[in-house]
Amino acid sequence: MKFSKQFSAYVDTQKDAVPGLSYVEFKRLKKMLKQCLLHQGSLSPSTRSHQCPPYCAVCDQTFFPVLMKEVEEVLGGFNDRVRRLLQAHLASGIKKFIFRLRYGPDAQDHHRMLLEGQKLVTYIYMNAVAIRKILKKYDKIHLSKRGRAFRNRLQTLHSGLLQSPWLIELIALHLNLEANEGMSAEMSAKFNYNFEGSKPTITITLSDAGAVEFDLACPICLELVFDPVSLGCGHVFCNSCACSAASVPTIEGVKSADHSAKCPLCREVRVYEDAMRLTELGTLIRTRCKDYWEDRLRRERIERVEQAKKHWNEQCRAALGI
Repeated sequence: MKFSKQFSAYVDTQKDAVPGLSYVEFKRLKKMLKQCLLHQGSLSPSTRSHQCPPYCAVCDQTFFPVLMKEVEEVLGGFNDRVRRLLQAHLASGIKKFIFRLRYGPDAQDHHRMLLEGQKLVTYIYMNAVAIRKILKKYDKIHLSKRGRAFRNRLQTLHSGLLQSPWLIELIALHLNLEANEGMSAEMSAKFNYNFEGSKPTITITLSDAGAVEFDLACPICLELVFDPVSLGCGHVFCNSCACSAASVPTIEGVKSADHSAKCPLCREVRVYEDAMRLTELGTLIRTRCKDYWEDRLRRERIERVEQAKKHWNEQCRAALGI
């Protein structure tokens, strides 16, 4: 079955199963490409170049802006839905009562969370494949590399559908819940982690053809991330390492970093203000690597006590004018 029919069938079945989400309009985008002057054959092969002509209205004025909007809607819907799942899992006390009052008594059912998480994984994967297919078709029609360049631009803008830190949290949530819910071996095999060796990873197998793997070695300390945070650029660090790179005390948190602070890896600015704590990943590491977690926690506590003493000494001196 061609991907176009496969994707259409998937969208038709999932609109009711997972309502309220946007999908890449694959057929509409293909139709837009057919309207291009190059595709209609109004230009002879001898006049074609390896770059799209500047007057191609499909490329410059319609196709890429429409696709970018759809990417943002898909990514935004996915992130919001995963955020709600995590809130449901972590809610306690009065928050738990308010959450159940708002979303119903089944909102915190673990089995339901697992099923919805699996649907969301399939959702983000199918849309990512649709984007890759339509951009590949774009390049084939126009004899260009602009489709590939657009994919690279999505990664630069942190809009790649399979780059979202919320996907990491969704995989970690599944691994945290599945042991208690008796999920099938086939489904459980798609979610994996490997925290041993020099390259700790968390992986999800999305199809027979490949998988998405996230490297969980902190680029600064080179250890398995402890109390992990993801900066706005998508790179994951230990919370203390990210704070140290931004020259802020760990007790103040990553969001207290100056706007000019850069990601230690990609050197992009203004990424600390959009940092997020990867709570589910932290829970997974704490439960599956107890010895490492306890050892790292002892080291972190010693460092934080020293930071706190230094911080209050500086505050006292400033207050006394010393």
